[in-house]
Amino acid sequence: MKVLIADDEPLARERLARLVSAMPGYSALPDMACNGHEVLQLVCEQHPDIVLLDIRMPGLDGLQVAARLCELNDAPAVVFCTAHGEYALEAFNVSAVGYLLKPVRSEALAEALAKAQKLNRMQLASLGKSNGLAEEGLVRSHISARTRKGVELVPIEDVLYFIADHKYVTLRHSGGEVLLDEPLKALEEEFGDYFVRIHRNALVARARIERLQRSAVGHFHLYLKGLPEETLTVSRRHVPGVRKLMEKL
Repeated sequence: MKVLIADDEPLARERLARLVSAMPGYSALPDMACNGHEVLQLVCEQHPDIVLLDIRMPGLDGLQVAARLCELNDAPAVVFCTAHGEYALEAFNVSAVGYLLKPVRSEALAEALAKAQKLNRMQLASLGKSNGLAEEGLVRSHISARTRKGVELVPIEDVLYFIADHKYVTLRHSGGEVLLDEPLKALEEEFGDYFVRIHRNALVARARIERLQRSAVGHFHLYLKGLPEETLTVSRRHVPGVRKLMEKL
């Protein structure tokens, strides 16, 4: 995989190049960019698979560059490497597959590169709702969440459930959990074909439902595939809907 490095600081470019070169299967292109216009030129000339892109650069900034790259038919995957954490949402909107905070750690970079390698072009396009996909009725293939590693992308098919708690929503997936700042209602509207509401504060993946069981005191508990030791409470209001859904599964 060919990796283009773009940063206006020479030391930052050199460090990223060393990290990339030390990872099997990836090679940093010898030509590196120090501003946005150079990024666009090198992408057209050398066709990298992945671009490691700083945000604050002379001329076009990283967000503007990424938006231009989204318009290409053979757009490379973009991983932002920046000292500024406040642009994570904007990065998601221009289809970034990773958002790493400086100083970039080798382990975090390896994970971001691996994700960029796995995602196909249609998935890259659907990561950002600003590309017009929301208006066309399409949904994201991944959920974006800020973590200590930067921005983590969770495939929709890996999500087990969403639980709302005060101002945050916990997303539980097959590999752990992350916190979201998206409202549960908005998630339900976007992903209603994949999740069902079982409580005023919970959405569950339809494909993960295993069985519904009533306790001795009359409470209803939902068991999910892949979580044998964990149950979720189903409110009485939503029990009929869950039962009806299970009849179709």
